[in-house]
Amino acid sequence: MGEVAVPSYRKRIGYQAALLGGFATLAAALLALGDISTRDAIAERHAEDVSASLSQVIPDALHDNDLIDDQITLDDNGRPVSVYRAIKDGRVTAVAIPIEGKGYSGTIELIMGVDATGKILGVRVLSHAETPGLGDKIEEKKSDWIFGFNGLSLDNTPLKDWAVKKDGGRFDQFSGATITPRAVVKAIKEGLEFFRSHRAELLAITSDKKPEKKHDES
Repeated sequence: MGEVAVPSYRKRIGYQAALLGGFATLAAALLALGDISTRDAIAERHAEDVSASLSQVIPDALHDNDLIDDQITLDDNGRPVSVYRAIKDGRVTAVAIPIEGKGYSGTIELIMGVDATGKILGVRVLSHAETPGLGDKIEEKKSDWIFGFNGLSLDNTPLKDWAVKKDGGRFDQFSGATITPRAVVKAIKEGLEFFRSHRAELLAITSDKKPEKKHDES
């Protein structure tokens, strides 16, 4: 049998370019559809993660409002910072401040709860890409290191102490991973300084602001 003849138009550059463009368009469309179909689910999961972290850094006893729905955005040297506020009986009792540091493998995102006096209620890691078995000890599931900040403030801890022991501070570094804890300590210190600088704004509440009761799921 003879070979099947290939139509001459298929050999043209224009046809091949159009075919390639068609496949590229189809691939882009599929990717766009996939992004749209998962966007809501991802956003919902993120909101759940944030909500779970907030409950760990701000005790339920300190608020009768929905933390997720009560935010205030302040300017921090040109960078907008959205802070979650805990309100109890019409008074701001604590805030949760998003903070971040430059770790060994990228940005470390954290959330820090601070009471009205500037004392740390808790710190939790939201995301990071640090080395497993070394830098990931900043996670509360991997070690209790992160709990060492509870109860500290700029008032009860001298500025020189806000560093890892290798740098003359009070906080332990990890064996083989000093950069990660150093970044976290620095981020927490800067978060406390942010609170101190904006304390009046963070704790201010207008007379028409009424506490939003938490949903009763019972």
